Amino acid sequence: MTEKLKVILTDYVWESIEIEKNILGEIADIVPLQVNDTDSFFPESQNCDAMLNTYAGPITKEVMSKMPNCKIIARYGIGVDTIDLQAATEAGIIVTNNPTYCIEEVAEHTMAMLLSSARKISFYDRMIRNGGWEVPPGKPIHRISGSTIGLIGYGNIARRVAIAAGGLQMNVIYSDPFVEEGEFNTPGMKVEISELLNTSDFICVHAPLIDKTRHMLNKEAFSQMKNTAIVINCSRGPIIHTDDLIDALDNKKIAGCALDTTDPEPLPEKHGLRNRENVIINPHAAWYSEESMIKLQEGAPNEVLMALTGRWPSNVVNKEVKGKNRANL
Repeated sequence: MTEKLKVILTDYVWESIEIEKNILGEIADIVPLQVNDTDSFFPESQNCDAMLNTYAGPITKEVMSKMPNCKIIARYGIGVDTIDLQAATEAGIIVTNNPTYCIEEVAEHTMAMLLSSARKISFYDRMIRNGGWEVPPGKPIHRISGSTIGLIGYGNIARRVAIAAGGLQMNVIYSDPFVEEGEFNTPGMKVEISELLNTSDFICVHAPLIDKTRHMLNKEAFSQMKNTAIVINCSRGPIIHTDDLIDALDNKKIAGCALDTTDPEPLPEKHGLRNRENVIINPHAAWYSEESMIKLQEGAPNEVLMALTGRWPSNVVNKEVKGKNRANL
């Protein structure tokens, strides 16, 4: 009988790994670690054939060097900012992500945060819970129809937001160096980032976290925004420079923000972004629904299954590893 392969599951936030076992059980033993730091990957991960990863990291060149048999690192989520892609390619390790499992959820969450911020839903709810019952404290409130939404990044999620915003008769603009004007049949006009910052009433972050986008919304960027603008981030926390955001709020350079992701995450108990009436904060929940959870759990193990059974995975991030990877694909 052929000995089973070994797949390490670094960490997960769901109740059961039955889905993973159903997908990989015939060819591999799954070893769940439930750890946060990479030092705790070892010695168990040293002889693994594949790794499933949620949040634990960063997975660096040093970490990879300790896993000489690892052929693929499969992230459950979309972002791969916790994995050194260059080091993985040099080591011959395939890296995959799960780019479509929560498109609808994050787009819906973005619009929910936009609407709640614009209509002061959360503010009024808190006021009533504290015994109040009046309209004036929420003023001013402006009509959403006819306002401008600026999308930083114009990928799958942003384009769904654009469709929803268009349905509310908002003017949609976007900035994305990797997308050409008219490339997609969705609402939106491509503009330079400076124009987006200058003219948008709502600025929604949908860019990936890479070196060029880290802290791209900083003091200079906030200084270009309308003082009535609302910033919404359902992407990655470090795209926004947190201290500069607090300064912009303190000095009324912007009207408010709604953040599903923050930097740091979670926020410390006495952090400067907490307990502000013009700030909405969620615990990185935009991705979640019962439906997306199923797609989340299925995505990464199916990528591993393909790699370990001689097939090129569907969602390879470091495509240049093809032909020189440990799986010989």
